[in-house]
Amino acid sequence: MRKFLQRALNRVVITALLVLLQIAFFLITLLRLGNYYVWVSMVLRFITFWAVIYIIWKPNNPAVKLAWVVPILVFPLFGGMLYLCYGHVIVPKKLRDSMERTDKLVRKSLVQDSKIMKDLKRQDPAAANQSGYIASYAATPVWDQTATSFFADGRPWWESLLADLEKAEHFIFLEFFIIKEGKMWDAVLDILERKVKEGVEVRLIYDDIGCVFLLPKYYDRVLEKKGIKCVAFNRLVPFMSLVLNNRDHRKIVVIDGKMAYTGGINLSDEYVNFEHPYGDHWKDTGIRVEGKAVWNFTVMFLQMWNMSRYTEEDYSRYYYPFEKMPGANGFVQPYMDTPFDDETLGENVYLNMIGSAKRYIWIYTPYLVTDNEMITALKLAAKRGVDVRIVTPGVPDKKFVYWLTQSNYQNLIEAGVRVFQYKPGFIHAKCVLSDDESATVGTVNFDYRSFYHHFECGVFCYRAQAVDELKADMEKTFAACEEITLSWCRDKFVKTNVIGPLLKLLSPLM
Repeated sequence: MRKFLQRALNRVVITALLVLLQIAFFLITLLRLGNYYVWVSMVLRFITFWAVIYIIWKPNNPAVKLAWVVPILVFPLFGGMLYLCYGHVIVPKKLRDSMERTDKLVRKSLVQDSKIMKDLKRQDPAAANQSGYIASYAATPVWDQTATSFFADGRPWWESLLADLEKAEHFIFLEFFIIKEGKMWDAVLDILERKVKEGVEVRLIYDDIGCVFLLPKYYDRVLEKKGIKCVAFNRLVPFMSLVLNNRDHRKIVVIDGKMAYTGGINLSDEYVNFEHPYGDHWKDTGIRVEGKAVWNFTVMFLQMWNMSRYTEEDYSRYYYPFEKMPGANGFVQPYMDTPFDDETLGENVYLNMIGSAKRYIWIYTPYLVTDNEMITALKLAAKRGVDVRIVTPGVPDKKFVYWLTQSNYQNLIEAGVRVFQYKPGFIHAKCVLSDDESATVGTVNFDYRSFYHHFECGVFCYRAQAVDELKADMEKTFAACEEITLSWCRDKFVKTNVIGPLLKLLSPLM
């Protein structure tokens, strides 16, 4: 039943239903309004004209504008409704005020240490430029004295998380897009309940849409009765919520301000391969940080918490004063991205890495549903001699998105980009690695949803241990993949050259 409802509420299905409603509307108008049809049509076209003018006027990506203008012009009534639901960001005054208040707290709490930035600039000006950009537009500084550990699969990430949760003495913060009842979540919840009884403060944020078919209704109230402070982010109110489209896609755990986790891994059994919904193996990745950089994650969580339930005027009581961190090397910078500004920071972090790569740029992504800027950057990197490799799933979780991803293969391969599909199953990881020196691991997919509509996070690393560990994993993963060739693309001509390009008209919805 849940799978049926998930498919029924899929954006593509909703789009198809709106198209059918559009057809029905015009048929009814012709039959019942008769002589008034011309006037109704004129009004709709007038509304459509101003909707298109508004979209063109906005400082958005041209590809996104085109993707919305086409359906609105073809289906003037319901195309506008679709844009209102999935393309237009409306920030209610209450939420806007909350954002402004929390933003001041964030900028007060997170201040860049100029000595660290100068040290990074001496080592690598390009890396310092990247960190300076993130510090300026995400308000999250770069740190030294931070140890990193990369996890090449969900199971070891989860086992490490459980061990660290057991050590908690003061507070535990958790923030996830998806939580699903099962072995993975039950093991975490068991520890959280025990820690609450020990006097540890536990807070949890889960995305209400991400969990709508996975958790009981008002599950936050269930957890509150257990002593766990809980927020269901942007609760689903059908046909009422103006920010329904902007989801909390982040995955964050902070323990005592000492260590933090992020990555693609949600708290659901498929992420640790207790279940196998798509192929024999679900590959995901994560990262653990311990040291000064954890403070970024602490503040990032508190900002999201205070957007929903304002409680803090001062974040400093959750600060852990690190001086020296054994095993620390390199520079580490956790960062966040919000849909409520005009800065596509998650995408720009990727673009900066691609543009500055000298020898290679390797990428994990479950989806390749992106704009022309990203495709052009990948092609240009390959054309200037950079080894560009992209790993995508061998088994899809969403077929339409899969076909759209595959429709980009031929264009990229012809420019010299190497594309691999992960044969054992689905790959959900979101990682970029460059030149043995820099990497980012986080929640940001190569798609419109992550770049434009979701709250996201990641960790930019320079010469940290996680960079070497990610490279070792990628080299193993290439061996488990099928490399896509031009002949493969030609054999899949209908999907890659007919269906895929048509689906690009709907790409912002996927």
